[in-house]
Amino acid sequence: MRSGYSSLQAGGGTALPPLNAPARKCQCRAIRSAGKWPRQAAPCEAVSEPENTDLVQVRRAYKFRAFPTRPQEGRAVRLLADHCDLYNAALMERREAWQMRHVRIGYGVQSAQLKEIRRADPGGQGRHSFTAHQQTLRRLNTVFTAFFDRVKPGKEKKPGYPRFKPYQRFSQVLFVAGDGAKWQPSCSGKWAHTTFQAVGTLKVHQHRPVAGTVKALRLKREHRRWEWRKVRNRRRDFHHKTARALVNQCDVIALEDLNIAGMTRRPAPRPDPGKPGTFVPNRARAKAGLNRSILDAGWAQFTSILTGKAAEAGRRLVLVNPAGTSINCHRCGRRCERPQRKTVICPVHGAIDADVNGARNIASRAGLGSGQAPTAA
Repeated sequence: MRSGYSSLQAGGGTALPPLNAPARKCQCRAIRSAGKWPRQAAPCEAVSEPENTDLVQVRRAYKFRAFPTRPQEGRAVRLLADHCDLYNAALMERREAWQMRHVRIGYGVQSAQLKEIRRADPGGQGRHSFTAHQQTLRRLNTVFTAFFDRVKPGKEKKPGYPRFKPYQRFSQVLFVAGDGAKWQPSCSGKWAHTTFQAVGTLKVHQHRPVAGTVKALRLKREHRRWEWRKVRNRRRDFHHKTARALVNQCDVIALEDLNIAGMTRRPAPRPDPGKPGTFVPNRARAKAGLNRSILDAGWAQFTSILTGKAAEAGRRLVLVNPAGTSINCHRCGRRCERPQRKTVICPVHGAIDADVNGARNIASRAGLGSGQAPTAA
């Protein structure tokens, strides 16, 4: 950490490189913007609003790859590290204020301290955008808002107090377009340019046009050496194409409102009452395999993508209660047996295709019909 600034040393797990040193692991850049700007930053990339007021107002997101020079990579790493220090110092202040005085410190108080912090460190925090600092503090405030929501009575989720972030896990900074960041679209050809304060002007591969007006930009580091990046990209591509096909073909789409976090929760240990200090089998290994399959399918991501595309196209999306959709008969509502994955057996109507039965139950709950198969004339 640079000398002369001791109040922001709470974060980071590794030493910072010199200002002119290249960051070899920082090989991929993405220009991003917020889906809900500025207080609720979404994980999508470039946000704009349509110019035609007759259309549905939708915040779109675009993700492009940037190609920084070696000096720009080093400055970008320094930018992320400084914002990580700010995030961790603000977290430390909130934690100590509560532990010592039982006082809650919010975003307003910490944002008011930014001028003094930047004045005390002109060569460090003072080099960066003031509004970008505010977005980092809002990011921390969002984390605490979610924490306070989890500790409310009746919540099944564990609270999970906010934790400090090491430099390796702090990989993105949000900027307000026109204040610390500027987007210059491609006029002819594929290259666009974007400028970030304290980093410079980066060359960007703009593979698609950006509609509307860009409101926010997010600089994100994605390591090329991550063995799951290609799988993630393929899954996202499949989700986008499938969602687009559904939106183009259907006016109303019904989905199960699945609780992914609850479905992928690890089973709790089961103490053995006959042998204190030991535990009985709880099928944790089998559940871990099922959890991996659920998370690998990316149901939550697909729902989010489909919701955005449906809103943009003016389609209606209905989320229904998933309880019993796969095991109850769509014709009589009785509970079925499921000896095989693809088949359910109703005690009245016999064997039914499990996928067809579930789809008709979902359609019925969404108000799209009874879900019953048409009877032969």
